[in-house]
Amino acid sequence: MTMLSFSTQLATTPADGLESRVGNTPLLPLRRVTRGLPPRVQVLAKAEWFNPGGSVKDRVALHIIRTAIADGALTPGKRLLDSTSGNTGIAYATFGAALDIPVTLTIPANASPERLSVLRALGAEIILTDPLEGSDGALFVARRMAEEHPEAYFYANQYDNPANWQAHYQSTGPETFAQTDGRITHFVAGLGTSGTLIGTGRYLRLANPAVRIVAVQPETPLHGLEGLKHMATAHKPGIFDPDFPDRTVSVETEAAYAMMRRLAREEGLFVGISSGAAALAALRVAAELDEGVVVTIFPDAGYKYLSDKALWEEDAAAFSRSAVQTPVETT
Repeated sequence: MTMLSFSTQLATTPADGLESRVGNTPLLPLRRVTRGLPPRVQVLAKAEWFNPGGSVKDRVALHIIRTAIADGALTPGKRLLDSTSGNTGIAYATFGAALDIPVTLTIPANASPERLSVLRALGAEIILTDPLEGSDGALFVARRMAEEHPEAYFYANQYDNPANWQAHYQSTGPETFAQTDGRITHFVAGLGTSGTLIGTGRYLRLANPAVRIVAVQPETPLHGLEGLKHMATAHKPGIFDPDFPDRTVSVETEAAYAMMRRLAREEGLFVGISSGAAALAALRVAAELDEGVVVTIFPDAGYKYLSDKALWEEDAAAFSRSAVQTPVETT
């Protein structure tokens, strides 16, 4: 394939093509888990599993690919290389298959079997890394591969690539503002690469400087919130600005799991782990308000977590609603 054909494929994508389906995801109201909040407080969630690859990372992967082709960084004969905890890799593999771009991914060996199966089905080359080192270990392996074989790889580097946050500045931010008719008062998003929070938040602050930006992270360095980083102890992404959020809400792993189950059983929203954490943080923010519109991001659905039966088999009634009332945060 020539560089011209790469660019031509993107430029001539039909109106109903795969890439055209990225973004414009629904903004859904939470109704039952919000019982007890003041009547003039709304909590809304962007349902990012409506993207073709099944997660919010479709926005990032497609924009990184488009930017790299336009800049001449992704050229014929090179493989797209990046580290992933799963969702970004699936997005790369999805658009790589559609655009005939070979994809190599480093991913922790303890990633869910569902994610690994999807990646293999899409034709991605998978390099499993030490599970004890998590997403940071996968990142270091990808970085080393790129340094050792620069002729073989375009290193997408989602953690440091400005195209990551720019994807959200150009899409998630404008969508969110328009879908709330500009009424959004608080934006709540998890910290992984931090691209969703930074990009969406920058747009929202430009549109209305009064909007409060709230980051969500695990309470402790050792946690079970896949896709999220405890920024105080993790390798910090180059695109992350620690001074950008107005506040940071820290979330306990078990409380996030319990919220996942509540969302499934009380809202009909079968979402993933980071969505449970985001909902919990959004509800804690909302509980402090007399009025307002709190918007959060649900990054993916729960299908990629089905093999972890412990997530779903505990009694949802065991969740203590007091967790929604007691903020745990860092500044």
